[in-house]
Amino acid sequence: MKEPEHAVRDYLYDAVDVLLDDLAAWVRIPSVSADPAHERDVMRSARWLQAHLLETGFPEVEEWDTEGVQAVFAHWPAEDPDAPTVLVYSHHDVRAVKDQEWQEVAPFAPALRQGRMYGRGASDAKGQVLAHIWALRAHLETTGRGAPAVTLKYLIEGEEEVGSPHLRDLVRAHADRLGADVVIVSDTMLWSLEEAAVCTGVRGSVGAHLEVRGPRRDVHSGVVSGAAPNPLTEICRLAGLLHDDQWRITLPGFYDSVAEPSAEERRDMAEIAFDTDDWLERTRSRSVQGEAGHSVLERVWTRPSAEVVTLLGGDPDDPARGVIPAVASADITLRLVPDQRADDVVRQLGQWVAEHIRDGFEYELATSATSQDPYLTPADHPALAALEDAMSRTLQRRALRIRNGGGAPAALLAETVGAPVLFQGTGLPEDHWHDSDEKVEVKALLQGAETLARLLEDLPGRLRPGQHRADGEH
Repeated sequence: MKEPEHAVRDYLYDAVDVLLDDLAAWVRIPSVSADPAHERDVMRSARWLQAHLLETGFPEVEEWDTEGVQAVFAHWPAEDPDAPTVLVYSHHDVRAVKDQEWQEVAPFAPALRQGRMYGRGASDAKGQVLAHIWALRAHLETTGRGAPAVTLKYLIEGEEEVGSPHLRDLVRAHADRLGADVVIVSDTMLWSLEEAAVCTGVRGSVGAHLEVRGPRRDVHSGVVSGAAPNPLTEICRLAGLLHDDQWRITLPGFYDSVAEPSAEERRDMAEIAFDTDDWLERTRSRSVQGEAGHSVLERVWTRPSAEVVTLLGGDPDDPARGVIPAVASADITLRLVPDQRADDVVRQLGQWVAEHIRDGFEYELATSATSQDPYLTPADHPALAALEDAMSRTLQRRALRIRNGGGAPAALLAETVGAPVLFQGTGLPEDHWHDSDEKVEVKALLQGAETLARLLEDLPGRLRPGQHRADGEH
Protein backbone atom coordinates (compact mmCIF):
# COMPACT_ATOMS: atom_id res chain seq x y z
CA MET A 1 0.00 0.00 0.00
CA LYS A 2 1.32 3.43 -0.91
CA GLU A 3 2.20 5.86 1.83
CA PRO A 4 -0.53 8.54 2.07
CA GLU A 5 2.02 11.34 1.80
CA HIS A 6 3.09 10.09 -1.64
CA ALA A 7 -0.22 8.79 -2.93
CA VAL A 8 -1.18 12.01 -4.71
CA ARG A 9 2.21 12.31 -6.40
CA ASP A 10 2.16 8.67 -7.49
CA TYR A 11 -1.33 9.04 -8.93
CA LEU A 12 -0.38 12.13 -10.94
CA TYR A 13 2.84 10.69 -12.29
CA ASP A 14 1.06 7.46 -13.26
CA ALA A 15 -1.61 9.50 -15.09
CA VAL A 16 0.70 12.09 -16.70
CA ASP A 17 0.36 10.68 -20.22
CA VAL A 18 -3.42 11.06 -20.07
CA LEU A 19 -3.09 14.57 -18.65
CA LEU A 20 -0.80 15.57 -21.52
CA ASP A 21 -3.10 13.99 -24.09
CA ASP A 22 -5.93 16.08 -22.65
CA LEU A 23 -3.82 19.23 -22.81
CA ALA A 24 -2.76 18.56 -26.40
CA ALA A 25 -6.38 18.00 -27.45
CA TRP A 26 -7.44 21.30 -25.89
CA VAL A 27 -4.48 23.27 -27.28
CA ARG A 28 -5.40 22.11 -30.79
CA ILE A 29 -8.55 24.23 -30.54
CA PRO A 30 -7.48 27.76 -31.64
CA SER A 31 -9.66 29.68 -29.16
CA VAL A 32 -8.35 33.14 -30.10
CA SER A 33 -10.84 35.56 -28.60
CA ALA A 34 -9.37 38.63 -30.35
CA ASP A 35 -10.14 37.30 -33.84
CA PRO A 36 -13.80 37.10 -34.97
CA ALA A 37 -12.76 34.37 -37.38
CA HIS A 38 -12.18 32.13 -34.34
CA GLU A 39 -15.53 32.79 -32.68
CA ARG A 40 -16.60 29.20 -33.28
CA ASP A 41 -13.30 27.93 -31.92
CA VAL A 42 -13.83 29.78 -28.64
CA MET A 43 -17.20 28.06 -28.40
CA ARG A 44 -15.60 24.68 -29.21
CA SER A 45 -13.02 25.28 -26.49
CA ALA A 46 -15.78 25.97 -23.97
CA ARG A 47 -17.64 22.84 -25.05
CA TRP A 48 -14.46 20.76 -24.74
CA LEU A 49 -13.99 22.03 -21.18
CA GLN A 50 -17.62 21.34 -20.29
CA ALA A 51 -17.31 17.74 -21.44
CA HIS A 52 -14.05 17.32 -19.52
CA LEU A 53 -15.59 18.65 -16.31
CA LEU A 54 -18.60 16.34 -16.67
CA GLU A 55 -16.27 13.41 -17.26
CA THR A 56 -14.39 14.35 -14.08
CA GLY A 57 -17.64 14.08 -12.13
CA PHE A 58 -19.02 17.61 -11.75
CA PRO A 59 -22.78 17.22 -11.40
CA GLU A 60 -23.46 20.76 -12.57
CA VAL A 61 -21.75 22.34 -15.61
CA GLU A 62 -23.14 25.32 -17.48
CA GLU A 63 -22.24 27.63 -20.34
CA TRP A 64 -22.59 31.35 -19.61
CA ASP A 65 -22.65 33.61 -22.66
CA THR A 66 -21.16 37.10 -22.70
CA GLU A 67 -22.23 38.59 -26.03
CA GLY A 68 -21.31 35.45 -27.90
CA VAL A 69 -18.15 34.52 -25.97
CA GLN A 70 -18.60 31.50 -23.74
CA ALA A 71 -17.63 31.19 -20.09
CA VAL A 72 -17.92 27.85 -18.29
CA PHE A 73 -19.32 27.49 -14.77
CA ALA A 74 -19.13 24.25 -12.80
CA HIS A 75 -20.31 23.38 -9.29
CA TRP A 76 -19.65 20.31 -7.14
CA PRO A 77 -21.01 20.45 -3.56
CA ALA A 78 -19.01 18.81 -0.79
CA GLU A 79 -20.59 15.95 1.13
CA ASP A 80 -20.25 18.00 4.32
CA PRO A 81 -22.68 20.97 4.15
CA ASP A 82 -20.42 22.85 6.58
CA ALA A 83 -17.35 22.56 4.34
CA PRO A 84 -15.90 25.78 2.93
CA THR A 85 -16.52 26.78 -0.69
CA VAL A 86 -13.70 27.46 -3.17
CA LEU A 87 -14.18 29.36 -6.42
CA VAL A 88 -11.50 28.77 -9.08
CA TYR A 89 -11.09 31.45 -11.76
CA SER A 90 -9.15 31.16 -15.00
CA HIS A 91 -9.69 31.44 -18.77
CA HIS A 92 -9.77 29.18 -21.83
CA ASP A 93 -9.23 31.74 -24.60
CA VAL A 94 -5.74 32.30 -25.97
CA ARG A 95 -3.67 35.10 -27.42
CA ALA A 96 -3.50 35.70 -31.17
CA VAL A 97 -0.53 34.16 -32.97
CA LYS A 98 1.88 35.01 -35.76
CA ASP A 99 2.45 31.58 -37.22
CA GLN A 100 5.59 32.63 -39.13
CA GLU A 101 7.38 33.47 -35.87
CA TRP A 102 6.94 30.01 -34.29
CA GLN A 103 10.02 27.81 -34.68
CA GLU A 104 9.38 24.79 -32.43
CA VAL A 105 5.85 23.86 -33.53
CA ALA A 106 2.91 25.37 -35.35
CA PRO A 107 0.91 27.29 -32.72
CA PHE A 108 -1.99 24.83 -32.59
CA ALA A 109 -0.06 21.64 -33.31
CA PRO A 110 1.18 20.83 -29.78
CA ALA A 111 4.24 18.67 -29.28
CA LEU A 112 6.03 17.27 -26.24
CA ARG A 113 9.80 17.80 -26.22
CA GLN A 114 12.28 17.39 -23.39
CA GLY A 115 9.65 17.62 -20.66
CA ARG A 116 7.87 20.59 -22.20
CA MET A 117 4.55 20.85 -24.04
CA TYR A 118 4.70 23.49 -26.79
CA GLY A 119 1.61 25.22 -28.18
CA ARG A 120 -0.51 28.32 -27.74
CA GLY A 121 -2.35 28.09 -24.45
CA ALA A 122 -0.24 25.23 -23.09
CA SER A 123 0.77 27.47 -20.19
CA ASP A 124 -1.57 30.48 -20.48
CA ALA A 125 -3.92 29.16 -19.30
CA LYS A 126 -5.23 25.78 -20.47
CA GLY A 127 -2.43 23.94 -18.69
CA GLN A 128 -3.22 25.81 -15.49
CA VAL A 129 -6.91 24.88 -15.67
CA LEU A 130 -6.07 21.22 -16.22
CA ALA A 131 -3.74 21.29 -13.21
CA HIS A 132 -6.79 22.13 -11.10
CA ILE A 133 -8.90 19.40 -12.69
CA TRP A 134 -6.22 16.76 -12.25
CA ALA A 135 -5.63 17.92 -8.69
CA LEU A 136 -9.30 17.21 -8.04
CA ARG A 137 -9.06 13.79 -9.69
CA ALA A 138 -6.02 12.94 -7.56
CA HIS A 139 -7.80 14.20 -4.44
CA LEU A 140 -10.84 11.99 -5.07
CA GLU A 141 -8.86 8.92 -6.09
CA THR A 142 -6.41 8.96 -3.18
CA THR A 143 -8.98 9.73 -0.48
CA GLY A 144 -11.77 7.48 -1.78
CA ARG A 145 -14.21 10.38 -1.58
CA GLY A 146 -17.33 10.55 -3.71
CA ALA A 147 -17.22 14.34 -3.66
CA PRO A 148 -14.47 16.88 -2.90
CA ALA A 149 -13.64 17.84 0.67
CA VAL A 150 -14.68 21.41 -0.16
CA THR A 151 -17.52 22.69 -2.30
CA LEU A 152 -15.92 23.55 -5.62
CA LYS A 153 -16.99 26.14 -8.17
CA TYR A 154 -15.14 26.91 -11.40
CA LEU A 155 -15.52 30.05 -13.49
CA ILE A 156 -13.43 29.75 -16.66
CA GLU A 157 -14.06 32.73 -18.92
CA GLY A 158 -13.47 33.10 -22.65
CA GLU A 159 -12.28 36.67 -23.16
CA GLU A 160 -9.45 37.31 -20.71
CA GLU A 161 -6.98 37.84 -23.54
CA VAL A 162 -9.00 40.82 -24.76
CA GLY A 163 -9.20 42.41 -21.32
CA SER A 164 -12.30 40.63 -19.93
CA PRO A 165 -14.65 43.40 -21.10
CA HIS A 166 -17.77 41.59 -19.88
CA LEU A 167 -16.43 39.89 -16.76
CA ARG A 168 -17.64 42.56 -14.35
CA ASP A 169 -21.21 42.31 -15.66
CA LEU A 170 -21.00 38.50 -15.74
CA VAL A 171 -19.95 38.06 -12.12
CA ARG A 172 -22.43 40.64 -10.91
CA ALA A 173 -25.26 38.98 -12.84
CA HIS A 174 -24.37 35.61 -11.29
CA ALA A 175 -23.22 36.80 -7.89
CA ASP A 176 -25.72 34.54 -6.16
CA ARG A 177 -24.11 31.50 -7.83
CA LEU A 178 -20.50 32.52 -7.20
CA GLY A 179 -20.54 32.84 -3.42
CA ALA A 180 -17.40 31.35 -1.85
CA ASP A 181 -15.17 31.49 1.20
CA VAL A 182 -12.01 31.81 -0.87
CA VAL A 183 -11.19 32.42 -4.54
CA ILE A 184 -8.21 30.86 -6.33
CA VAL A 185 -6.97 32.72 -9.40
CA SER A 186 -5.16 30.28 -11.68
CA ASP A 187 -3.54 32.62 -14.20
CA THR A 188 -0.22 33.41 -12.55
CA MET A 189 3.43 32.43 -12.61
CA LEU A 190 5.82 30.59 -10.33
CA TRP A 191 9.35 31.85 -9.82
CA SER A 192 11.08 28.58 -10.70
CA LEU A 193 10.58 24.82 -10.62
CA GLU A 194 12.89 24.47 -7.63
CA GLU A 195 11.74 27.40 -5.47
CA ALA A 196 8.71 26.98 -3.23
CA ALA A 197 7.12 30.41 -3.53
CA VAL A 198 3.46 31.34 -3.19
CA CYS A 199 2.19 34.37 -5.08
CA THR A 200 0.38 36.74 -2.73
CA GLY A 201 -0.42 39.64 -5.03
CA VAL A 202 -0.74 40.96 -8.57
CA ARG A 203 -0.34 44.40 -10.03
CA GLY A 204 -3.28 46.32 -11.40
CA SER A 205 -3.31 47.81 -14.87
CA VAL A 206 -4.43 50.84 -16.84
CA GLY A 207 -4.32 50.78 -20.62
CA ALA A 208 -4.37 54.02 -22.59
CA HIS A 209 -4.36 55.01 -26.26
CA LEU A 210 -2.96 58.43 -27.11
CA GLU A 211 -3.55 59.92 -30.56
CA VAL A 212 -1.74 63.14 -31.51
CA ARG A 213 -2.70 65.15 -34.61
CA GLY A 214 -0.46 67.61 -36.45
CA PRO A 215 -1.14 68.68 -40.07
CA ARG A 216 -4.68 68.28 -41.34
CA ARG A 217 -3.38 65.65 -43.77
CA ASP A 218 -0.05 64.02 -44.67
CA VAL A 219 2.14 66.78 -46.08
CA HIS A 220 5.31 66.47 -48.17
CA SER A 221 8.20 67.43 -45.92
CA GLY A 222 9.79 69.42 -48.75
CA VAL A 223 6.87 71.83 -48.51
CA VAL A 224 6.60 72.34 -44.73
CA SER A 225 9.59 70.64 -43.05
CA GLY A 226 10.83 72.73 -40.14
CA ALA A 227 7.65 74.79 -39.90
CA ALA A 228 4.78 72.28 -39.43
CA PRO A 229 3.86 70.30 -36.31
CA ASN A 230 5.04 66.69 -36.53
CA PRO A 231 2.82 64.46 -34.35
CA LEU A 232 5.27 61.56 -34.51
CA THR A 233 8.07 63.70 -33.14
CA GLU A 234 5.75 65.05 -30.44
CA ILE A 235 4.53 61.64 -29.33
CA CYS A 236 8.12 60.40 -29.16
CA ARG A 237 8.98 63.42 -27.00
CA LEU A 238 6.08 62.64 -24.67
CA ALA A 239 7.16 59.00 -24.44
CA GLY A 240 10.63 60.17 -23.43
CA LEU A 241 9.17 62.41 -20.71
CA LEU A 242 7.21 59.57 -19.12
CA HIS A 243 10.25 58.71 -16.93
CA ASP A 244 12.85 60.92 -15.32
CA ASP A 245 16.59 60.19 -15.34
CA GLN A 246 16.09 57.81 -12.37
CA TRP A 247 13.42 55.89 -14.27
CA ARG A 248 10.68 57.19 -12.00
CA ILE A 249 7.30 57.80 -13.60
CA THR A 250 6.53 61.52 -13.89
CA LEU A 251 2.73 61.51 -13.55
CA PRO A 252 1.63 63.97 -10.84
CA GLY A 253 1.02 62.20 -7.52
CA PHE A 254 1.68 58.80 -9.05
CA TYR A 255 3.67 57.45 -6.10
CA ASP A 256 1.61 59.06 -3.33
CA SER A 257 -0.40 55.90 -2.62
CA VAL A 258 2.26 53.26 -3.27
CA ALA A 259 2.41 50.92 -0.26
CA GLU A 260 5.79 49.52 0.72
CA PRO A 261 6.10 45.74 1.08
CA SER A 262 6.14 44.36 4.60
CA ALA A 263 9.32 43.32 6.36
CA GLU A 264 8.31 39.67 5.90
CA GLU A 265 7.92 40.16 2.15
CA ARG A 266 11.30 41.84 1.91
CA ARG A 267 12.84 38.96 3.81
CA ASP A 268 11.30 36.40 1.48
CA MET A 269 12.37 38.32 -1.64
CA ALA A 270 15.91 38.42 -0.31
CA GLU A 271 15.84 34.62 -0.02
CA ILE A 272 14.82 34.11 -3.66
CA ALA A 273 17.72 32.73 -5.65
CA PHE A 274 18.22 35.50 -8.21
CA ASP A 275 20.97 35.66 -10.79
CA THR A 276 20.95 38.50 -13.31
CA ASP A 277 22.37 36.48 -16.19
CA ASP A 278 19.90 33.68 -15.54
CA TRP A 279 16.99 36.15 -15.43
CA LEU A 280 18.10 37.76 -18.70
CA GLU A 281 18.26 34.35 -20.36
CA ARG A 282 14.92 33.14 -19.01
CA THR A 283 13.07 36.32 -19.96
CA ARG A 284 15.08 36.97 -23.14
CA SER A 285 15.76 40.52 -21.97
CA ARG A 286 18.83 42.37 -23.22
CA SER A 287 19.70 44.29 -20.07
CA VAL A 288 18.39 45.39 -16.68
CA GLN A 289 16.88 48.86 -16.42
CA GLY A 290 14.36 50.49 -14.16
CA GLU A 291 13.66 52.60 -11.11
CA ALA A 292 16.84 53.47 -9.22
CA GLY A 293 17.24 52.10 -5.71
CA HIS A 294 15.20 48.94 -6.27
CA SER A 295 16.17 45.39 -7.20
CA VAL A 296 14.82 43.60 -10.27
CA LEU A 297 12.32 41.61 -8.20
CA GLU A 298 11.14 44.74 -6.40
CA ARG A 299 10.66 46.52 -9.72
CA VAL A 300 8.66 43.66 -11.22
CA TRP A 301 6.59 42.71 -8.18
CA THR A 302 6.24 45.65 -5.77
CA ARG A 303 6.78 48.83 -7.82
CA PRO A 304 4.52 50.40 -10.45
CA SER A 305 5.61 50.70 -14.06
CA ALA A 306 4.76 52.49 -17.29
CA GLU A 307 5.51 51.06 -20.72
CA VAL A 308 4.93 52.29 -24.24
CA VAL A 309 3.81 49.09 -25.98
CA THR A 310 3.02 50.44 -29.46
CA LEU A 311 4.11 53.54 -31.39
CA LEU A 312 2.58 54.19 -34.82
CA GLY A 313 2.98 56.96 -37.37
CA GLY A 314 4.13 57.67 -40.87
CA ASP A 315 4.32 55.24 -43.78
CA PRO A 316 6.82 52.43 -43.04
CA ASP A 317 6.00 50.76 -46.38
CA ASP A 318 7.12 53.81 -48.35
CA PRO A 319 9.34 56.13 -46.30
CA ALA A 320 10.57 57.69 -49.54
CA ARG A 321 7.25 59.55 -49.67
CA GLY A 322 8.93 61.90 -47.22
CA VAL A 323 5.70 63.15 -45.66
CA ILE A 324 5.01 64.58 -42.23
CA PRO A 325 2.16 62.37 -40.96
CA ALA A 326 -1.15 63.84 -39.95
CA VAL A 327 -1.57 61.45 -37.02
CA ALA A 328 0.62 59.44 -34.68
CA SER A 329 -0.47 57.19 -31.83
CA ALA A 330 0.90 55.29 -28.87
CA ASP A 331 -0.49 52.67 -26.52
CA ILE A 332 0.63 52.84 -22.91
CA THR A 333 0.29 50.21 -20.19
CA LEU A 334 0.66 51.25 -16.57
CA ARG A 335 1.07 48.57 -13.89
CA LEU A 336 -0.16 49.53 -10.43
CA VAL A 337 0.63 48.25 -6.95
CA PRO A 338 -1.16 48.49 -3.60
CA ASP A 339 -2.58 51.00 -2.64
CA GLN A 340 -2.88 52.69 -6.03
CA ARG A 341 -6.27 52.80 -7.73
CA ALA A 342 -6.91 52.63 -11.45
CA ASP A 343 -9.36 55.57 -11.46
CA ASP A 344 -6.77 57.81 -9.79
CA VAL A 345 -4.08 56.86 -12.29
CA VAL A 346 -6.42 57.54 -15.22
CA ARG A 347 -6.88 61.09 -13.89
CA GLN A 348 -3.14 61.51 -13.32
CA LEU A 349 -2.35 60.43 -16.86
CA GLY A 350 -4.91 62.81 -18.32
CA GLN A 351 -3.47 65.70 -16.31
CA TRP A 352 0.09 64.80 -17.33
CA VAL A 353 -0.69 64.73 -21.07
CA ALA A 354 -2.56 68.04 -20.89
CA GLU A 355 0.38 69.68 -19.09
CA HIS A 356 3.13 68.33 -21.36
CA ILE A 357 1.80 68.37 -24.91
CA ARG A 358 2.93 71.48 -26.78
CA ASP A 359 0.75 74.07 -28.48
CA GLY A 360 -0.11 73.46 -32.10
CA PHE A 361 -1.23 69.86 -31.66
CA GLU A 362 -4.60 68.28 -31.05
CA TYR A 363 -4.87 65.04 -29.15
CA GLU A 364 -7.25 62.43 -27.81
CA LEU A 365 -6.52 60.18 -24.83
CA ALA A 366 -8.71 57.12 -24.34
CA THR A 367 -8.31 54.77 -21.38
CA SER A 368 -9.49 51.17 -21.32
CA ALA A 369 -12.75 50.30 -19.63
CA THR A 370 -11.11 47.08 -18.44
CA SER A 371 -8.57 48.68 -16.10
CA GLN A 372 -7.90 46.67 -12.96
CA ASP A 373 -6.92 47.57 -9.41
CA PRO A 374 -4.00 45.73 -7.77
CA TYR A 375 -4.68 43.06 -5.18
CA LEU A 376 -2.81 41.64 -2.19
CA THR A 377 -3.94 38.52 -0.33
CA PRO A 378 -4.54 39.21 3.39
CA ALA A 379 -1.25 38.15 4.97
CA ASP A 380 -2.83 36.41 7.97
CA HIS A 381 -5.59 34.53 6.18
CA PRO A 382 -5.72 30.82 7.12
CA ALA A 383 -6.29 29.78 3.50
CA LEU A 384 -2.97 31.39 2.54
CA ALA A 385 -1.23 29.48 5.31
CA ALA A 386 -2.86 26.28 4.04
CA LEU A 387 -1.59 26.94 0.50
CA GLU A 388 1.92 27.62 1.81
CA ASP A 389 1.88 24.37 3.77
CA ALA A 390 0.62 22.43 0.74
CA MET A 391 3.38 23.80 -1.46
CA SER A 392 6.00 23.21 1.23
CA ARG A 393 5.02 19.55 1.44
CA THR A 394 5.12 19.19 -2.35
CA LEU A 395 8.55 20.77 -2.82
CA GLN A 396 9.98 19.73 0.57
CA ARG A 397 11.09 23.25 1.51
CA ARG A 398 9.61 26.28 3.23
CA ALA A 399 7.37 28.27 0.92
CA LEU A 400 8.36 31.90 0.45
CA ARG A 401 6.00 34.70 -0.52
CA ILE A 402 6.35 36.48 -3.85
CA ARG A 403 4.14 38.57 -6.11
CA ASN A 404 3.48 38.56 -9.85
CA GLY A 405 4.25 41.41 -12.20
CA GLY A 406 1.18 40.89 -14.37
CA GLY A 407 -2.45 41.58 -13.64
CA ALA A 408 -5.60 39.56 -12.92
CA PRO A 409 -9.20 40.44 -12.01
CA ALA A 410 -8.51 39.56 -8.38
CA ALA A 411 -9.79 42.85 -6.94
CA LEU A 412 -13.02 42.51 -8.91
CA LEU A 413 -13.55 38.92 -7.75
CA ALA A 414 -12.76 39.74 -4.13
CA GLU A 415 -15.21 42.64 -4.18
CA THR A 416 -18.01 40.76 -5.94
CA VAL A 417 -17.69 37.39 -4.24
CA GLY A 418 -16.84 38.88 -0.85
CA ALA A 419 -13.94 36.50 -0.30
CA PRO A 420 -10.14 36.74 -0.25
CA VAL A 421 -8.15 35.66 -3.31
CA LEU A 422 -5.31 33.15 -3.43
CA PHE A 423 -3.04 32.70 -6.45
CA GLN A 424 -1.83 29.33 -7.69
CA GLY A 425 -0.59 29.00 -11.25
CA THR A 426 1.90 26.84 -13.09
CA GLY A 427 3.46 29.35 -15.48
CA LEU A 428 7.14 30.31 -15.54
CA PRO A 429 8.89 33.45 -16.85
CA GLU A 430 10.46 31.40 -19.64
CA ASP A 431 7.12 30.01 -20.90
CA HIS A 432 6.82 32.82 -23.49
CA TRP A 433 3.28 33.90 -22.69
CA HIS A 434 1.83 36.05 -25.52
CA ASP A 435 4.89 35.28 -27.66
CA SER A 436 5.95 32.62 -30.13
CA ASP A 437 6.83 29.08 -29.01
CA GLU A 438 4.75 29.20 -25.83
CA LYS A 439 5.33 26.14 -23.67
CA VAL A 440 4.65 24.64 -20.27
CA GLU A 441 6.96 22.54 -18.13
CA VAL A 442 5.35 19.18 -17.40
CA LYS A 443 7.01 19.20 -13.98
CA ALA A 444 5.30 22.52 -13.20
CA LEU A 445 1.90 21.01 -14.03
CA LEU A 446 2.53 18.01 -11.82
CA GLN A 447 3.87 20.04 -8.90
CA GLY A 448 0.98 22.48 -9.22
CA ALA A 449 -1.61 19.70 -9.28
CA GLU A 450 -0.01 18.02 -6.28
CA THR A 451 -0.03 21.25 -4.29
CA LEU A 452 -3.67 21.89 -5.17
CA ALA A 453 -4.73 18.34 -4.26
CA ARG A 454 -3.13 18.76 -0.84
CA LEU A 455 -4.88 22.12 -0.45
CA LEU A 456 -8.30 20.60 -1.20
CA GLU A 457 -7.78 18.03 1.54
CA ASP A 458 -6.42 20.50 4.10
CA LEU A 459 -8.77 23.47 3.72
CA PRO A 460 -11.73 22.11 5.72
CA GLY A 461 -9.54 21.89 8.81
CA ARG A 462 -8.19 25.40 8.32
CA LEU A 463 -11.16 27.41 7.11
CA ARG A 464 -14.79 27.36 8.09
CA PRO A 465 -17.53 29.05 6.05
CA GLY A 466 -17.79 32.77 6.82
CA GLN A 467 -14.68 32.69 9.02
CA HIS A 468 -12.97 35.59 7.25
CA ARG A 469 -14.22 38.40 5.09
CA ALA A 470 -12.50 39.48 1.85
CA ASP A 471 -10.44 42.10 3.65
CA GLY A 472 -8.92 39.46 5.94
CA GLU A 473 -10.63 40.76 9.11
CA HIS A 474 -12.33 38.42 11.56
